Amino acid sequence: MNPGEMLRIVDAIHRDKNIDKEIVFQAIEAALVSATRKSYGEENVIEITIHRQEGTISGTCNGSPLDPEETAGRIGAQMAKQVIIQKIREAERDALFNEYEEMTGDLVSGIIQRSDGGATTVALGNVEALLPRSEQIPGETHTANERVRATVCEVRKQGSRVKVILSRTRQQLVERLFEQEIPEIQEGVIEIKAMSREPGYRSKVAVYSSDQRIDCVGACVGVRGNRIKNIVDELAGERIDIVRWSDDMQVLIPNALQPAEVDEVILCKMMGRAIVLVREDQLSLAIGRRGQNVRLASKLCGWDIEIMTRGELEEQIDRAVAGFGKIEGVTDELAETLVGEGFLSYDDLSVIEPDDLMEMGGLTLEVTEAIVAQAEEMAADAEVAAADERRRQRDKDRTPTEVPPVAGDVAVSTASPDGELSEGGVEAPASTELETAEPETAEPETAEPETAEDDITHEGENTGADKQVES
Repeated sequence: MNPGEMLRIVDAIHRDKNIDKEIVFQAIEAALVSATRKSYGEENVIEITIHRQEGTISGTCNGSPLDPEETAGRIGAQMAKQVIIQKIREAERDALFNEYEEMTGDLVSGIIQRSDGGATTVALGNVEALLPRSEQIPGETHTANERVRATVCEVRKQGSRVKVILSRTRQQLVERLFEQEIPEIQEGVIEIKAMSREPGYRSKVAVYSSDQRIDCVGACVGVRGNRIKNIVDELAGERIDIVRWSDDMQVLIPNALQPAEVDEVILCKMMGRAIVLVREDQLSLAIGRRGQNVRLASKLCGWDIEIMTRGELEEQIDRAVAGFGKIEGVTDELAETLVGEGFLSYDDLSVIEPDDLMEMGGLTLEVTEAIVAQAEEMAADAEVAAADERRRQRDKDRTPTEVPPVAGDVAVSTASPDGELSEGGVEAPASTELETAEPETAEPETAEPETAEDDITHEGENTGADKQVES
């Protein structure tokens, strides 16, 4: 192999495989070293160097120079070829890996090749990617030769190949679609501050405009909703709520809970909890179907949001003050202080920081530890009592009701199935109650239209897979 041919081979590999020339030179050098060792012995020290500009080959064996022609031509040509091919494949794999690793979180578009057992194979051009069932939007189906858009969520090496995992359930997909459809976000005039998502059902996106002349919500919706409609269509009809961002939680939390109307927001900073007071007719709307609205709003704001009416809050405060008063070492003043900071149950008190409790009540460390220990014990007892109450209620529901026999008929008995919370209802977390209370009746969700000035929503959610939350 003459020097000119060596340089042409390196340049061709560099152009065809998109591999750096230095990597190709190193692969050829390693192949020649491996082939030379087969002739001279593994115990010898072999060094071979290719001149990067001229293409000439020089080598040494235990410090003695080797014949360049013998090194490049007659020694193990077939083996050198195999080693070079292997090294080039590894270099090609590394180049693909680095390319797609840099694209992690970015939006890519590909053609669906096939679906096997729920997993979908997508052709991205120079690599085949995998869209697992767990990363697909619930209820969505894909067919061959269909174009699909997704985000790159994971890239890993697998032998001599690169495995790219795509996702359509991550928040990055919604964010990248907003950037693609809304020029103001690309230009940086409008910024996505926060986002929460339940794939296939509903998402909340908080946006902020640095230019007061531009309405961030209106720009995201577009004329007659054309911009947001394109995003909703790409997400298989997923509902999108656009929320106006504010650094003030007293403003952001009501915006995040729209279309429900909020009367008051009480921030309990020590607990990281926001108590939101609403009217009775807004309660189910604020909670949402199976708690979806309050759950997404809580993720969006980063606060634990608790929805209740003013009457329910007053009842919890009275019960909390009376319950804390039963703990040895807690005075009436300390009980009221704890309630004012948002501690409304034994469970809340059991996780309080000892330093904070000592500062609030002017207590010693021993008294503080004793109070926390009592609160933990009472919280455990309340949880056991609540579990027993629920079990008794289920047994009562399952008890057969005797039907008196009619002449000529056979007596039959019917059993009622387990009762379920009505849609939109919220079950009170009995484990945190200070006193055992009767099970609350779940309130059905009202069918009010969900519209608001600053929160543009789009129908298209499927509530069948939503989870029940406790508020």
